[in-house]
Amino acid sequence: MLKIKNIISGYPGSFMLDSISIEIQEGVFAGIIGPNGSGKTTLFKTITGDLKTESGEISLNGTDMSSVSMRERARKMAIVTQHIEAGDVLVEDYVLMGRLPYKKLFQLADRKSDIKIAHKYLHLTGVYRYKDNLMNELSGGEQQMAAIARALTQEPELLLLDEPTSHLDISHQVQILNLLQQLNGDGLTILMIIHDLNLAGEYCSNLVMLNRGKVHTSGTPDEVLNYKDIEEVYNTVVITQKNPLSGKPAIFLVSGKILGKQ
Repeated sequence: MLKIKNIISGYPGSFMLDSISIEIQEGVFAGIIGPNGSGKTTLFKTITGDLKTESGEISLNGTDMSSVSMRERARKMAIVTQHIEAGDVLVEDYVLMGRLPYKKLFQLADRKSDIKIAHKYLHLTGVYRYKDNLMNELSGGEQQMAAIARALTQEPELLLLDEPTSHLDISHQVQILNLLQQLNGDGLTILMIIHDLNLAGEYCSNLVMLNRGKVHTSGTPDEVLNYKDIEEVYNTVVITQKNPLSGKPAIFLVSGKILGKQ
């Protein structure tokens, strides 16, 4: 579905992605991982079009994304950023913004069909009861759910998320990732930048590990989350084992005090 070929982009004189090539197949739940400064956010901004490429190509279902309008891009991919800035906007109105790519010229009022779609995803994300509240009255987790509802209201082919669980407590993290897992099970292709390796291993079906602007390794969580690659990229001693229920890889840190006893 998403093909990233030999991408060079970033900030000349500072940080650049170095010939990144990634293929995301339709129907997968993919995660981009890597330490701070590895290029995760730069890659995200390049995929979304916020950063221009120096060279290379990004295509979605065979369509070169540099050749499509912002309106058409918004119909194909929906974006949920790490920081939600909505302010004094009603939750319902905020979610209805997801229908903007489908509005006709000079259309001001929301169509009944648009409202129906927005309400569908307000219910799905559990924030329908807040539809008449202001966005800034919601907690961080509730705002993130509203942002996901707006993105789904775009009815995209691909959902992109930039660290959606960052700064949230474990309850909201699990709630959001369970929802994404459900959406993926229903056929939505998802690409997520994620910081927590344990969450990445538990929920994602495919992972890409970045390091210093390059792809270090990619594959299934079992293939990527091994102690050798983690220690090499993160420069941290870890132990990897299987989650006894899911069978997914789990990562354990080892404190300096314990290492000093070895």
